[in-house]
Amino acid sequence: MMRHVTIEQGRMEIILAPDAASACCEAAARIAAHVRATPEPVLGLATGRTMEAIYRALVGLHRDEGLSFARCRTFNLDEYHPIAPDDPRSYHAYMRAALFRHVDIAPERTRLPDGAAADPAGECRAYEEAIRAAGGIGLQLLGIGLTGHIGFNEPPSDFASRTRLVELDETTRRQNADLFDNRWQNVPRQALTMGVGTIMEARRLLLVATGAAKARIVRDALEGPVTPMVSASALRLHPACTVVLDPEAAELLDLA
Repeated sequence: MMRHVTIEQGRMEIILAPDAASACCEAAARIAAHVRATPEPVLGLATGRTMEAIYRALVGLHRDEGLSFARCRTFNLDEYHPIAPDDPRSYHAYMRAALFRHVDIAPERTRLPDGAAADPAGECRAYEEAIRAAGGIGLQLLGIGLTGHIGFNEPPSDFASRTRLVELDETTRRQNADLFDNRWQNVPRQALTMGVGTIMEARRLLLVATGAAKARIVRDALEGPVTPMVSASALRLHPACTVVLDPEAAELLDLA
């Protein structure tokens, strides 16, 4: 049975799960509840190692409990640039392998930025328009990078920023080297990402962080200054943000 401690901190709900697996199952359960309760769900999705466990749990709920994604539309946070959607190292490929091909969502109801777009600025404008046309994102899933980024909003990122082409920090490239033969020099230097302002327009936010490597940046984001130097700190300004942590990611927080 899932056991956790829920702490209200300002506008933010912080859930302390007993371990990483429980944290990811809790996140999946919240996404599932949103999908079931919403006539036309619009989900914002994320990538990364933590998200793999969340997507496995969602696939399990689809298989074992009939959770349907047929009514969903999805928008991913980001994609490397330049990289083609059919490149096995792309986030398009990641999402197909982790979630999309295992559930009942039509490909045309899923969207990620086109990392091979000849006109990146035009692609970013079109992405913003597609989100607006879908009625906005109802629930946005987020991870946090070691630089404090949400999406690929590296420091400093204006809290009003929109979907755009960004330069990736070396720390981020090193963190994400596993998809690129474990050579960070092979990781693209740029990416297309939803902006902080775009993310903050989602009606609900769900941030998940696990592992001791995230403890310092989780503390900075949740208890340090609210600053463009840590884009995840903007989440403290959102009216409906839930953060799910395992003990290692939460170990530096002062939650008394």
